[in-house]
Amino acid sequence: MLNQNKSKKIFLLYVLIALGFLIFLSVMFLTVVKHRDLPSLYTEESSKAERGNIISADGFHIATTKKLYKAVVNTYYIDPEKKELFIQLFSIYSGINAGEIKEKLAQRSGVVVLSYDIAEKQAQYLKRLAFELRRLDVFVAKENKRTGQRTLHGLSIIESGESREYPYGNLLTPIIGYPHKIEDEGYTQIKGVKGLEKRFDLELSPRQNASSKGPRDVNSYIILNKESFTKPAINGLDIKLNIPVALQIKVERMCDSMKVDLDAKEVMVAVIDSHNGNVLTLASSNRFLPKDIKKSDYSSLNSAMTEYSFEPGSVIKTLTFSLLLDKGLVNPYDLVNGHNGRFKIGRKVITDEHKFDWLSAENVIVHSSNIGMAQLAQRLSGYEFNQGLKSFGLSQKSTNDLVYERVGSIPSATRLENEIYKATSAYGYGMRVNLMQLIRAYTAFSNNGRIVYPKIVNSFVDEYKREIFIPDEEQIQVIKSSTAARVKQILIKTVNKGTGMQAITQGVEVGGKTGTAHMVENGQYVNRYNTSFVGFANDATHNYTMGAVILEPKKSQFASQTAVPVFKKTVDILIEESYLFPSQPKIVE
Repeated sequence: MLNQNKSKKIFLLYVLIALGFLIFLSVMFLTVVKHRDLPSLYTEESSKAERGNIISADGFHIATTKKLYKAVVNTYYIDPEKKELFIQLFSIYSGINAGEIKEKLAQRSGVVVLSYDIAEKQAQYLKRLAFELRRLDVFVAKENKRTGQRTLHGLSIIESGESREYPYGNLLTPIIGYPHKIEDEGYTQIKGVKGLEKRFDLELSPRQNASSKGPRDVNSYIILNKESFTKPAINGLDIKLNIPVALQIKVERMCDSMKVDLDAKEVMVAVIDSHNGNVLTLASSNRFLPKDIKKSDYSSLNSAMTEYSFEPGSVIKTLTFSLLLDKGLVNPYDLVNGHNGRFKIGRKVITDEHKFDWLSAENVIVHSSNIGMAQLAQRLSGYEFNQGLKSFGLSQKSTNDLVYERVGSIPSATRLENEIYKATSAYGYGMRVNLMQLIRAYTAFSNNGRIVYPKIVNSFVDEYKREIFIPDEEQIQVIKSSTAARVKQILIKTVNKGTGMQAITQGVEVGGKTGTAHMVENGQYVNRYNTSFVGFANDATHNYTMGAVILEPKKSQFASQTAVPVFKKTVDILIEESYLFPSQPKIVE
């Protein structure tokens, strides 16, 4: 009986040992297979690439991007005895007042954003500070009561977005345009809305964000070794303009002054190289600050150079006369009856500001006779007239560098068979154009009968400062070289003896044509005017096609007293800035 009890006790002991061993094995198995949140031995860092810059011809950054960072700290991990040290050091490195930092830390516990607007240079300093604060044990590890793990969170400097900066304020607006902000997973990005910012948004946009992945040290900083991987940032392309800042500033200031002097709604000027189309200046008196657009700026957001179309008036006479001359339908010395300033075609009475009896065909341009041009235009068929205006680029896009262009309109070939429409179109009514179209058309007279495409952007510049030049568009022969040369001499005569005499500049070859046109409102002509002067200014080696348009000047309705003086002041600025070199008069001994 005693042996039997002893055997039972031994058996029970073995059962308990076996059961304990099974429980131990089960626990070990569950420990192995159960998912655990272990701290990763690897870490990953990323950085956003930046939008490209817009750079002037003389190397100044007109539009650039500034990265923004936010500074975040978790107060739970700050050693209370070193809190004051943290505040003072962060204040020194960030430039933020220590009192302001104290106030933010006192408002709440846990995650606190100390600043949303830290510049990139300060962010680099603060990242270094974050490392040093950990080294100085300003932050202490805390145990997570739920998991039992100890964690440490210090000062974090996080990319929060980008801001578009315009160091020269309203320079070159609205040509340069403006962007707006879009949120992408908590990061503020920039996207072009108008002007060059919109047209070249794809080229300016960043190509590839930077990222690094590899083993981490005890402070969670990446260790760069053979196990790590780094992908560099590829920023957006810079775009380099043909427009220099120094010239643009002077012409804009002149436009501002003339807007006041002429009591006008807007004054605008364009200058391009007649041979290659490179744009030297596109200046308007109506500009805005891209970073501070107000309701009062809304009317200035569109570039009137291409987005405002108007009836051009007499500047079209030059194109009409060129078509007649090119087809051999007129001789510059033909006599035309001026009808003493009043002439009737059908039910339409055409008048001239100055009364003429008889005048030569070329003097129809020189003295800007509506009556003379109305009669000469009848020699063109409607088809010839329509196709001729199209060949000069009217009713077509004038440049590839801007968006939302209003191309205007010209009468159809059928309508131009009507003698009244033909007459009024010959001196610039019944059609709509923009300033850039006129400039492009007038390049023919200084470019052997060929018109060019105005080119604002010269090249793209990549990460390695390599320039990718934009090829010139093919030039279009619209009239014979001999025709262009003859019309050019007539335009010079117009300045020297006709309506453009205020544009005379000693030592510079200047030619051009005035234009004054009634404005249309609700289908009726009203007592308001737009005036213009389009032509050229050349020296021995430079050839520039230029134009000035004045919208609704109250001081005078005549282009000779409004647009011509603006043109002349632009020529003077070109001389001052060494874009034109007047020839010296020969001294006769």
